[in-house]
Amino acid sequence: MARYRAVLDTSFGDITLSFTPDQAPMHVRNFLRLAQAGVYDGMSFHRVVKGFVIQSGHLPTRTTPLGETQQKYVRQMKAEFNDQVHEKGTLSMARLADPDSASASFFIVTAKAEALDGKYSAFGKVESGIDVVEKIEAVAVNGETPVERVELRKVTVVRR
Repeated sequence: MARYRAVLDTSFGDITLSFTPDQAPMHVRNFLRLAQAGVYDGMSFHRVVKGFVIQSGHLPTRTTPLGETQQKYVRQMKAEFNDQVHEKGTLSMARLADPDSASASFFIVTAKAEALDGKYSAFGKVESGIDVVEKIEAVAVNGETPVERVELRKVTVVRR
């Protein structure tokens, strides 16, 4: 799984992600399956917190509903807390209060966030496109919601 990359085609440019399957193999596998099934296509970055995270993968932000085949890939997963540090560019799974509630929503850390270490399942990092992450982080927000939609048009899985 380390040989795969994911390219996030956003309305601000491309972000390329690499993965750390040695840290969180189930989360890497889950993200790759969701991406290959097109689950992330047509979503938005629905949460932007300056100096903290940009977040996507929230199913209600899709421009079209999930198909029946896509729905079967979305499921909750057990946490894979690890020693990967949550610093600028870290890719991690979002969740509810229950540590085992992560499913599709993910975030990219925009600054060191030690409070997340060991409490969220980090499973990769930004390999290129950190400038795009910074552009998304800089959008105008109402609370934590971008004023204008920040598109996640498509996620493409590529082999190294």
